[in-house]
This record gives sequence, structure tokens and C-alpha cells, in this order.
Amino acid sequence: MARVGHGPPWRGVAALAALVGLVVSPRMALADVGPPEMNSGDTAWMLVSSGVVLLMTVPGLLLFYGGMGHRKNVVSTLMQSFTICGLITVVWVAVGYSLAFGVGGFFFIGYDQILMTGITTHKQGGLVPEAVFVIFQMTFAIIAPAIITGAFTGRIRFKSLLLFSVLWVILVYAPVTHWLWGGGFLQRLGVLDFAGGTVVHINAGVAGLVAALVIGRGIDHQKRERPPHNLPLCVIGASLLWIGWFGFNGGSALAADGRAALAILCTQVAAATGMLSWMGVEWLRRGKPSLLGNISGAVSGLVAITPASGYVEPIGAAVIGIAGGASCYWACRSLKPLGNYDDSLDAFGIHGLGGIVGALLTGVFAREAIGGTAGLLEGNPYQLVLQGFGVLVVVTYCAGVTFVLLKLIQKVMGLRVDRDIEIDGLDLHEHGERAEDR
Repeated sequence: MARVGHGPPWRGVAALAALVGLVVSPRMALADVGPPEMNSGDTAWMLVSSGVVLLMTVPGLLLFYGGMGHRKNVVSTLMQSFTICGLITVVWVAVGYSLAFGVGGFFFIGYDQILMTGITTHKQGGLVPEAVFVIFQMTFAIIAPAIITGAFTGRIRFKSLLLFSVLWVILVYAPVTHWLWGGGFLQRLGVLDFAGGTVVHINAGVAGLVAALVIGRGIDHQKRERPPHNLPLCVIGASLLWIGWFGFNGGSALAADGRAALAILCTQVAAATGMLSWMGVEWLRRGKPSLLGNISGAVSGLVAITPASGYVEPIGAAVIGIAGGASCYWACRSLKPLGNYDDSLDAFGIHGLGGIVGALLTGVFAREAIGGTAGLLEGNPYQLVLQGFGVLVVVTYCAGVTFVLLKLIQKVMGLRVDRDIEIDGLDLHEHGERAEDR
């Protein structure tokens, strides 16, 4: 209970004067009330989140993939993610942001902010500068095509990859982003994706699978178990991904508030249970746990919780993490050999399938008290149907357009390097340097 005191007499005089001012001149009083000021705390949090999400690509994903691939393709693998970071930055500022979040466009895109024309200091309806929102969303657009590269390491021409990345972001990533986050039809229907489980992970994972099928299996595809050439690099990369995911999911609240904190808590819980789930299944099947399995399980849990992180409780996050770890283990160790496709670094096995599992389970565990939408466990089975519909639409669209893009590039300039180059490695032939060069 608050204490009651008399306080200084000037406080009462000031309050009375303010009340008289409102009564005598309400218009003058209201005229002083302008648009809401930007929230410096929210702005600071979003700037930090943008930085740590960028950290997920360079150096996080860069080291994760670089350590996992073959030694003869280390430079090539690092070069792909690093170059994509700069290339997609330009694409996003030029057209990507406008297509994804602009207005006045066609069925699934906008065009009113091409080349960042008309950018303001405020995001309409928000309390952070629009430039901060542009940067934050840019980091998502950067990591999506970088994830795809894990499906075909050591097999694709560098110039073909660059062209594909530009076209894919414009024709696939931006439209899907608009559908789910920019006021598009999936968002209006009520499909939930808090931080990019569908926009980033399903999108990139499915594109990776299509690319792996179009480009074809690698020359060493029959070597089912291809251990990383540098496991410590993989662990460092995965650790940076784990930390960066706090900005990925927590920043998607677009405010430094309780929902951001809950999203981060759910992210940590799902990463932990995903790791333990993968480790448990691997221990039972192989007789021993592996470090590569643990980091893969943690990433699987992180992917799975991404669409649900701002809609579920920690117990729901734990279950989603368990499901993500176990299902991604099955995709990488059983589904891939069964399908006989060469998803080199499991872009689809972890990001594609993990994103699908997370998107569907969002419709099961969503809590109305947290995100405003009830899931199946709260008596709303329709949300699970909506989530399934959203997954189906994105998978179909992404697979179809990605296939057409790859076939066109293949016809015009070729996709895959020559066999001799693939045997020797891309580092020297594509970039004229090796990782061990001094």
C-alpha cells in the first residue's frame, strides 16, 4: 500500500493550473499532443538485435558451414556466405524491402519504397525508426539464401550462385515475407510466424532441397558419413548461431518488453531440448553421442521454435524443441539416404523440416494470453489447419519458382562446375586460393 503524505504545496497549485488549462482551452491542450515519441529503449534493443542476427551469418553460419564441408572447398564455402551478405544488402535496399513491406503493389508485393524513397524516421504505427526496421529485416533476408548454400557445397559455380541469390530474394523471399509479415493474404488469414520459421527456414530449406535435386549428387555422395574437416569451427559457428537467435526471435517482438523476454526464454529452452532430443536418439541408434549431433540438435531446436517463440509458454517450447531435434535427426540420417539426394550440409533436413515441424506445432501450443491467438490445446483446431495451409502454400510456391529459376540459370550459364574442378575442389579453380595459403 502506498504511503499518503501532504507533499510540497506547489504540487497542488501546479495540478490545479493544469486542470484549469484543460477546461478553459481544451483545443490548445490537445494541440500540444503530437505523434508518439520514438522509444529509445525499443530502438536500442532493435539495433542490438540487428547486430546479433547479422552475427548469425557472418561469422556464425559462415564458420558452421565452413568447418563442416570438405577441406578443398573451405574458401568457396566461406566466400559464398560472406559475399551474399554484401550482395543481398544492396538488393534489399534497392527493391527487396519495398516488395516485402511496401504498399500499393500487386497481389503479393508493394513498390512504393523502391530505392528507399519515402523512408521516414518512424515505422508507421511503431515506436522505432523505420531505418532500424529496414536493417533488422535485412539481416533475415541475408541469412535465408546463405542457408541454401549448405545444400550444394562444392558443386555450384560462384557466378551462378550470385545470380540465383539475387533472383530468389526478389521473386521468392520478398513475396513470402509480404504474405506473412507485410500485410499479405496469409497474415490476414491468421497464419502465425513470429520470427521466420516459414519466411526464412521453410523457404530456404525447401529451396535448398530443390537445388540439391536440380544440381545433382556430388561425386562423393556414396560416402554416407562425411565428417567435418574442422569440428571446432563448426562448434564456434553453432555457438554464434545460438547466441544470435536471441536477437532473431527476441527482436521480432519489435520492442524491449515482456514478449521479447518470453521469446528469448522459449528460444533457450527449445535449443536445449532439441540438443538433448537429438543426442538421445543418436545415442540409442549409434551407441554413442557425438559433438556434431549435439550442435545439430541445438540448431534444430532453434529452427523449430522460431515461428512459435512469441506465442507459446516454455513448456510448449520444450516439446517443440524435442520434436524438432528428433524429426531433424530422422530427416538427416534416414530420409536423406532413403531419398538418395545430396543435401550436403542438411539445409533441408534441419531448416526445412525443422521449420515445418515448428510451424505446425505453433498451431497446437499457441496461447491466447501470450500472442492473442489460441491453439489446438486451447480448443482452436482451426489454427492448426491454418498453419498447415500456410506451410503448403509456401512450400509449393517456393519449390516451383526455385525450380524454374535454377533451370533458367542452368540453360543460360550453367549451374554445376566441371567434374575435374569438383574433384580438385572449388577453392583454387573458382577463387585462386586455398584455406592453408599464407
